[in-house]
Amino acid sequence: MAYQFDRISVLIVEDNQAMLELLKSLLEAYGVGTVITAENGEDGFRLFCSRNPDLVIADWMMRPVDGISLTRRIRNDGKSPNQFVPIVLMTGFSEKRRVFQARDAGITEFLVKPFSARDLYRRLVQIIESPRKFVRSEDFFGPDRRRKRNVGYDGPHRREDDQKKLASGSIDPDDIILGSR
Repeated sequence: MAYQFDRISVLIVEDNQAMLELLKSLLEAYGVGTVITAENGEDGFRLFCSRNPDLVIADWMMRPVDGISLTRRIRNDGKSPNQFVPIVLMTGFSEKRRVFQARDAGITEFLVKPFSARDLYRRLVQIIESPRKFVRSEDFFGPDRRRKRNVGYDGPHRREDDQKKLASGSIDPDDIILGSR
C-alpha cells in the first residue's frame, strides 16, 4: 500500500551533511510535507521542542549529544512536547548488543547504514502498520520492547514447561502466578 505523507513533519538529526541531504531527498521523494534538519542531538532536541514533528530520524554517533541521549531526552524530559513520537535510530553498528541498547533507550525502529530507500520506507510503513504500545516502568519509558506476540498465550501459564508441570500436578498454579517457584 502506498501512503501519503504530505501532512507529516519529520525531524532528521544527522551530523554527516551528505547523509542528511540524502535522507532529506528520500523523504521529499516519498512526499513528506515538512523536513526539519539538525546536525546534533542538542540542536535536535531544541527543534523537536519548538516544531513538535511527527517522526524523528536520528543518527547514533553525534557530538555533543548522540542519538541515544536524544531518544532518552525525548522520552523522559518534562520539556518534551511528545514523548510518544516514533524515533528511528540510524547507525553503522548492527551488533545485537547495540540493537538492544537502542531498544532499551526507547527507539521505535532501528536502521543500519548503509541502507536503501526501500529499507527506510519499510521502517515508515512498520511505524504506521504495526504501532507498538508504550510501556512505563521505573527505568524505562518507550515502545514495548517485545516485538513478537504469542498468539496462543492463554494466561500466566504460557511456557510449555509450566503446562507440563501443571498437567503432572508437580506444581501449584499459584506458584507460577506469584513467581514463587
